[in-house]
Amino acid sequence: MSALTSRPNSNPISALIAADMDAVNSVIRTQLHSDVVLVNQIAEYIIGAGGKRIRPALVLLMANAHGYRGLHHHRLAAIVVFIHTATLLHDDVGDESSLRRGRQTANALFGNAASVLVGDFLYSRAFQMMVDIDSMRVMRILADATNVIAEGEVMQLLNMNDPDVSEERYVEVIRSKTAKLFEAAAELGGVIAGASEDQIKAAARYGASLGTAFQLIDDALDYTGNASDIGKNVGDDLREGKPTLPLIYLMREGSQHQQALVRSCIENGDEQHFDEILAAITSSGAIDYTRQKAEQAASQASAAIAGLPNSDFKNSLLELAAFAVDRNH
Repeated sequence: MSALTSRPNSNPISALIAADMDAVNSVIRTQLHSDVVLVNQIAEYIIGAGGKRIRPALVLLMANAHGYRGLHHHRLAAIVVFIHTATLLHDDVGDESSLRRGRQTANALFGNAASVLVGDFLYSRAFQMMVDIDSMRVMRILADATNVIAEGEVMQLLNMNDPDVSEERYVEVIRSKTAKLFEAAAELGGVIAGASEDQIKAAARYGASLGTAFQLIDDALDYTGNASDIGKNVGDDLREGKPTLPLIYLMREGSQHQQALVRSCIENGDEQHFDEILAAITSSGAIDYTRQKAEQAASQASAAIAGLPNSDFKNSLLELAAFAVDRNH
């Protein structure tokens, strides 16, 4: 089903949390049910597409790393999956995307209106499940996270087709839009395990840094990957007029001709000169710069959990930080 869970015997992280992830998948299938057939169809379609499942894995790994022995982490992990899936449904509509995880997006298959409404269903179902856990701390973390994610989506919308977006504005978007749910997932693992406040804060720092590293690499892969690996069309960011770090770097460090070309492409969402821009991004060092920033974030993630007791779960969290940077999808 995912990069972490589909081959439990070939991936040490998968093997470590295979039983937990099976329990999470069981919760997901149970909670997805609706009497409205279309809700079931779209929710099953998008969740069935799988993905890396990093966010639910974070809940499980962090809870276990702090010695948790209950079952609530399965429900929390499923809640995180629902929230993430809802953001994907809404994000694909906003970006007018047609491909995700190597398949048609739900909006391309079922239409924008249905995708948005099913995204709303998943959000509301997630909050129903939070109430059942009966923890105000959990509800506050997830409520705050969903609000920040929504703000991040709006900030990204404001940045679209704007060639003057600074690196600071870009980082603010990815911290809100992407890293916040990573942060919440890791923080929840500490909370549910009854960790100390310092440990919970460290878990949150780990998640935020890990999420930042993931998004930076995703943005680099948009110019260096291929569609079969990354599961979306290469060059989508440029096509959408989205100023990510490789383009921001080229606007700052490139020649006048390159800067003018990038400006025009971002303003118009024009991929006509994609090959030329790709060559400029590669030769300018923009990809290397983006990867360096990702490596810094991954190092910060590892440092945040240095104080955790040694265990296979801690080792897996460290492996995730390395995987965040060293991947092609």
